[in-house]
Amino acid sequence: MKSMDEIYQKYAKLVYRYLLSKTRNPALAEELTQETFYQAVRRIHKFDGSCKISTWLCAIAKNQMIAYQRKHPEALEFDESVLAGEPDMTADSAERQALQSENRVEIMRALHLCQEPYREVLYLRIFGNLSFREIGEIMEKTENWARVTYYRGREKLREKL
Repeated sequence: MKSMDEIYQKYAKLVYRYLLSKTRNPALAEELTQETFYQAVRRIHKFDGSCKISTWLCAIAKNQMIAYQRKHPEALEFDESVLAGEPDMTADSAERQALQSENRVEIMRALHLCQEPYREVLYLRIFGNLSFREIGEIMEKTENWARVTYYRGREKLREKL
């Protein structure tokens, strides 16, 4: 078993990106990452090695996020305007900026309506910037499964648009 310091050094970024993809809030993702590792230290004796450490940590992170959401239900509501991002300041005109913003909102609406596991894999890949290997570990599947699910989800998203 590695020391918790080594585990933190190796997996903190993965856990942070996972939480960032779920919350879309860097400060909250950082706070939940710290809480995840605090809980991991408290419960390291319960880790039985039946799964990868990264999977165990992401499960703790997901539980921390759910606990936070229960206490602060307004904090994690789906907000399409936040996900639409800032308009492109290099665009030629205000009309073009408005069209780009509308397209982003339309894409996010379609993504939100995707079925699982496509939606989660797309979120993890797009917003979490996770590799297919990391997504496979988090979802307790193979890298190939993550890759195929992502591409199928992307095709379903295109059909909806």
